[in-house]
Amino acid sequence: MVSAIDTQTLLPRRPRIAVTLGDPSGIGGEVIAKLLSNPANSERADIVLLADLSELDSARLDAGGVKVTISPESSGDAAHGIQILDDNSANQYPYTMGEVSQASGARSIHQLKRALKLVQAGEIDAIVFAPLNKSSLKLAGMTEEDELRWFANQLDFKGATSEINIAGQLWTARVTSHIGIEEVAQRITKESTLKAIELLHRLRWESGTESPRLGVCALNPHNGENGAFGRQEIDHIRPAVEAAREAGLNVQGPFPCDTIFLKRQHFDGIVTMYHDQGQIAMKLLSFDGGVTVQGGLPVPVATPAHGTAFDIVGKNLASVTSMQNAFDVAVTMAERRILKEARLVPETLSVKNGARSETVVEVLSTSCC
Repeated sequence: MVSAIDTQTLLPRRPRIAVTLGDPSGIGGEVIAKLLSNPANSERADIVLLADLSELDSARLDAGGVKVTISPESSGDAAHGIQILDDNSANQYPYTMGEVSQASGARSIHQLKRALKLVQAGEIDAIVFAPLNKSSLKLAGMTEEDELRWFANQLDFKGATSEINIAGQLWTARVTSHIGIEEVAQRITKESTLKAIELLHRLRWESGTESPRLGVCALNPHNGENGAFGRQEIDHIRPAVEAAREAGLNVQGPFPCDTIFLKRQHFDGIVTMYHDQGQIAMKLLSFDGGVTVQGGLPVPVATPAHGTAFDIVGKNLASVTSMQNAFDVAVTMAERRILKEARLVPETLSVKNGARSETVVEVLSTSCC
């Protein structure tokens, strides 16, 4: 296993992280300023801030006047520390703080597109963005069901994706995401469930867990009660788990969704069947420190799990915890990908020595009442 210290020692170069301020009407500027004011962050990675200098100055004031040290433009290739790419475009997007608007949505999209161009040019290893506002994004023309699908379309990526939610050491993936409940059951198939399991396994490996322990939720109450409440567990979910185990992944399930999170210490990741099945539990576990990863994309993309918090804009009340956690996750994933590309670590896709623990099955096999 490659520890955090070993990773730093082996890295052939520092990861390069693109950072955007998110929705300019919200607390994004404040939490990014607080993030960038921590020198430990620019010591670990080279940061490219996509914002106008005027926006950074305003963000620093919102954050209580914190100091952010910007590297000189003349510092050469991939400037170490923090580099700002000011394209002098902020005045093209007039918006009001604390309000939904087309302009703030368009500003968010503009900077994310700039970040993606840097990714496509091979200049960036990961993207971290401050909270966005979905209503503003829609007003600005985003037609996709969520940001993950927008990122995938922008990158013309057709592979498996899932929004990943993180609370402490626990990660969750979803088989379905931003769709109506009436559509969920028909989208639960062996193939879609297996893809979610495989994706979560890979992402947990990229986050530094060598042999991730995964659990899988049932869809129906009481784990379906042997088909009495639906056959998704019998026909699709259990066969997907069995197929993943045959491939060497350390995965168990399906388990009743109302008890699996009570035994979360047994898992590094949990695959849920739909949005709120996992989100309710995760936000109860860690609302203030939660992170969302746009999982499966060709580049790591992370953001705080909280929203734009219009009610506290400009009051220097926003916590940097989730923003810091998102940055840490993105940097770790970028580091692992750099090491893998340099063939300095093996990507272990199966359980070491073929070991599989049945303990979790015994603990969680009982149905709920």
